[in-house]
Amino acid sequence: MVYDGDCGFCRFWIERWRRFIGERLEFKAFKEPAVVESFPEIPEEEFNREVKLVRPDGVVLGGGEAVCYSLGLRFSWIYAFYHLAFVAPVVDGVYAWIASHRIFASKVNRLLFGADPIPPSYRRTSWLFLRGLGVVYFIAFASLWTQVIPLSGENGLEPAAEFMGMVESYAERENLGWRRFLQFPGLGWIGAGDVALGRMCGWGCVFSVLIMAGVLTAPSLIGCWILYLSLATLCRTWLGFQWDNLLLEVGLIAVLLAPWKLRERFGLSSPVPFIPILLLRWLLFRLMFMSGCVKWLSNDGAWRNFTALFWHYETQPLPTPLGWYAHQLPEWIHRASCAGMFAIEVVIPFLIFLPRRLRVLSFWPMAGLMFVILLTGNYTFFNWLTILLCLTVLDDRALQRMWGFVRWKNSDVTRQGTKEPALTGWKPAFGWTHLSISAAVLLLAGVVTTGQMFRMYRFQPPSWMSDLGQFVAPLRSINSYGLFQVMTTTRPEIIVEGSNDGTTWKAYEFNYKAGDLGRRPPMIAPHQPRLDWQMWFAALGDVRANPWFLKLCEKILRGDESATVLLDTNPFPEEPPAYIRARLYSYRFTSMEEARESGNWWKREFVREYLPVVGLSANR
Repeated sequence: MVYDGDCGFCRFWIERWRRFIGERLEFKAFKEPAVVESFPEIPEEEFNREVKLVRPDGVVLGGGEAVCYSLGLRFSWIYAFYHLAFVAPVVDGVYAWIASHRIFASKVNRLLFGADPIPPSYRRTSWLFLRGLGVVYFIAFASLWTQVIPLSGENGLEPAAEFMGMVESYAERENLGWRRFLQFPGLGWIGAGDVALGRMCGWGCVFSVLIMAGVLTAPSLIGCWILYLSLATLCRTWLGFQWDNLLLEVGLIAVLLAPWKLRERFGLSSPVPFIPILLLRWLLFRLMFMSGCVKWLSNDGAWRNFTALFWHYETQPLPTPLGWYAHQLPEWIHRASCAGMFAIEVVIPFLIFLPRRLRVLSFWPMAGLMFVILLTGNYTFFNWLTILLCLTVLDDRALQRMWGFVRWKNSDVTRQGTKEPALTGWKPAFGWTHLSISAAVLLLAGVVTTGQMFRMYRFQPPSWMSDLGQFVAPLRSINSYGLFQVMTTTRPEIIVEGSNDGTTWKAYEFNYKAGDLGRRPPMIAPHQPRLDWQMWFAALGDVRANPWFLKLCEKILRGDESATVLLDTNPFPEEPPAYIRARLYSYRFTSMEEARESGNWWKREFVREYLPVVGLSANR
């Protein structure tokens, strides 16, 4: 192929094609000595006008056709696609326009892609992402380990063993056969008692540490995914949050990204497969875009009028102290922040799929939004996991420029720049098995998430698409997302009280949820107190829809330590109360003036009885 060596646009893309095509094609600038003389049959003005490709049989191709033919040496379908009736005129027209505006095209190309024609590499990005995912997995398992027994143990609020007993009976009654393992996936079929739950959390922590250390990364990721899926299946009420689904989806894709080797050293890993990077970016796009769209499409006036943040900070499940201060900001800042959030969640995600510089630029607003959210609300590991996903829009060059003060030791990426070796063959670098599995996951994720998008926009997807989505739904690894679809403008809180005489009542304080008006909101993320979170949802509904809450009250009446261990204070340490009740209050943040006068963070008003006065005799 002969090209214009003085054109910056041409030099940039020729260098990329050279690495893409490998040794199948020889590239020469037409102003090199003897190049024009080598092809006397081609007028010199033709070389000035467009690239020329001379095939082995002597046939000369030019312009857009020459480009498609050269790329077709790697993937033959590209040149075949060019010959479709409607494609060739478009390709030739675009090529002709660029050729006649080379200076402008070079400037735009430099603005979008940068000056370096070397395709970006993702070794550092992959390394940091996998180590960070190991940290998130460790936090998730360790956090759950501290509470899983009183929540889902044999004597817990919702025993997992009882649930599996009902599942086994259902499977036998419906004659599910092997389908039982798909509808209720995980290790719960082996055991779901206290020992089994503890071991699942413990082994999850072990595998997480191995991931952080870069030891047996891919097998450890498989172990973490199976264990967390098992716990999510067993502890269905307590692990039903969107970030639990997000962790499972990220964890499954990460298996395709991770190296299958004993020890992975920073910067010395093999070239990174791109399909998992693409899947992670698609997941990030869906997470951000769907979160913004569901708010707008809900027709909630608070979102449509940009007033949602008037209430958000004080009505979110577990606000932080900074959330209290954010609530005090002027209304115009709340409106501007809401508009900015929509821009970040709905517009910015499209930059993920645009040329390199725009893609890298998208990191800052998306990661910045997550950082602000984690400062003002306790959303467990969700924000950190999303920031990890944002890393996938960066490449090694971007990381080095962002954190150039870090010395990247023992890194061949540092010694050689960010250049990947030239591609000399069309055999997949990671083997046909890896490519086939990655492509299948990509296709499956594309189909299922398309169906989810249909439903989000209130369209009915094809039945086969819905059936496929239902088939993979129990794995919780291809999900739809969208937090705070409708903004809650009030904060109902359940206050549990005990009494021995039915007259004097003493309140039970939970570890982290709002209760005592003078207690400062906690800063506990990335830990998630699962009971405190569920109490927020329970307050929005009816006691009859939350049988675990009735179980909690019964255990308190019996003085069962498996329940009181989940609480911060027990006003009846010697003997359990004779009666218990739950009252619903409407909580609000105090203003700065009210806080100065009373020293309280909260103020409240009584709403109604949530659970009437009950005792053990009444329960029986």
